[in-house]
Amino acid sequence: MSYSIIGFGAVGQALARAFARKNIDVTVASRRPPETLMQQARAIGPTVVPRTLQDAIASDTIFLAVPFWEHREVAKQIKSWKGKTVIDATNAYGVPVEELQGLPSSAVVAKAFPGSRFVKGFNHLPAAVLAADPSVNGGSRVVFLSSDDESAVAPVAALAEQLGFAPIALGPLKDGGSLVQARGNTWAQLIFKDLVKFK
Repeated sequence: MSYSIIGFGAVGQALARAFARKNIDVTVASRRPPETLMQQARAIGPTVVPRTLQDAIASDTIFLAVPFWEHREVAKQIKSWKGKTVIDATNAYGVPVEELQGLPSSAVVAKAFPGSRFVKGFNHLPAAVLAADPSVNGGSRVVFLSSDDESAVAPVAALAEQLGFAPIALGPLKDGGSLVQARGNTWAQLIFKDLVKFK
C-alpha cells in the first residue's frame, strides 16, 4: 500500500508527522517543485519524501490537504480515480454556502473524484493538534470518518489506527460529512472537538 499527501501546508505537514512517528513511508507533493519541500520534509523525518504531483497521484491512498477549491486542480490530473482511496482533509471555511449548491463540502469534493473510494476524515482538528502525538493519557485521539462507500471506511479506519488515532465512523457524507464541515463562516458541531477514546 502506498500513501501520499497532496498539500504541504500546516495540515499536510501535520499528517506527515503522523506517518513519520510510525516510520511509514509517505510521498508529499504540492504545487511547488519537490526540491522546495525537501527542507521541511527532512525536518519531519526520513520516511517523508517530496515528489511531483503526478508521483503523488500514483499512490493507492491519497490525502487531500489543499485549500478547498484547489481540489479541482488535483482532480483534473487523471481521468478516472477508480481503485484509489481519496481522503478529504479539506475545509470550506470562507467558501460561500451558495457556491456549494446546498451540499456538504465533502460531497462537492467527492463529485470531482469519480470512481474513487472517497472518505472525509482528519479535517476536524486544528493542524497543531493533528500534528501532536495522538496517544493521550493512555487513550487515543479521535478522528472522524464519513463516506457514501461503506467499504471504503474500514481500510481508512485501519490506517488511522496504524497512525495511532481512534477512528469513529459517522456514516454517509450527508450526515457525517455535515457534522465535520466548515462552510461560509460557520463550523459544524464536531469541528475542533478534541476527543480521546479509551479502551
